[in-house]
Amino acid sequence: MNISFTKMSGSGNDFVIIDNRDGVVADAIKRDFAKKVCRLKDSVGADGVIFVENTEKADYKWDFYNNDGSSAEMCGNGGRCVARFAFEKGIASQTHSFETMAGIISAEVNGPMVKVKLTPPEHMQEGLDLEFEGVHYKVDSVNTGVPHAIVFSEDVEKEDVTAIGRSIRYHTVFAPAGTNVDLVQRQNGGLKVRTYERGIEGETLACGTGAVASALIAMQRFEIQSPVEVETRGGEVLKVHIEPNEGGLPTVYLEGMTKLVFEGNLVEL
Repeated sequence: MNISFTKMSGSGNDFVIIDNRDGVVADAIKRDFAKKVCRLKDSVGADGVIFVENTEKADYKWDFYNNDGSSAEMCGNGGRCVARFAFEKGIASQTHSFETMAGIISAEVNGPMVKVKLTPPEHMQEGLDLEFEGVHYKVDSVNTGVPHAIVFSEDVEKEDVTAIGRSIRYHTVFAPAGTNVDLVQRQNGGLKVRTYERGIEGETLACGTGAVASALIAMQRFEIQSPVEVETRGGEVLKVHIEPNEGGLPTVYLEGMTKLVFEGNLVEL
């Protein structure tokens, strides 16, 4: 085995990215491969693996796997990282598009700062009253490429994100696929967000699609203006640009910094 990879981070979400246009990693082993590569301490360690593949629908296609080997339709921070990777590797131009399970994503790369236009949000629901083991949660939900359930809090630092996230993630309302769960606090005209991610099955330092989902719901409820600044658990701030569409859900963009952590070769799993 000798597989070149790049480790990148987007606001605290980290990814192993592999140029797989020549099929160096076969489809049949990708799930197991992702689980092994993402393990901490005895491998690279990451939230997920992104394979860059060929397609006729866009500049390239990604095939994304969480660190438990499950597939994800979309990941906002992963999308920003793969866009910078593709530009710097000469796979795509500074402005380009790539194919995901959620649809075609467009991206603009300006050095480490990357802005992606996500697929149109859908399935927005507000004011769901969910009960789990005697505890009631007031929940809003929206799909921003992947499903998100939003719970507003006065102080997200005091919340047990894992317990609340797990309760809502597996609730029958969101069966069978489940949902990501975002605990959201208003602050300084923007938001502070902590996210429980399905596939990771725990809290992550950031979630791009969660930041977008939180901003969309907050703009429905409160007087918050675009772009919405969203502070992540890792401390970085993402910008969510929301453009209204008459008679439909808005167009959304996610903007933030990316970091190229290191590059190397996998020689043994």
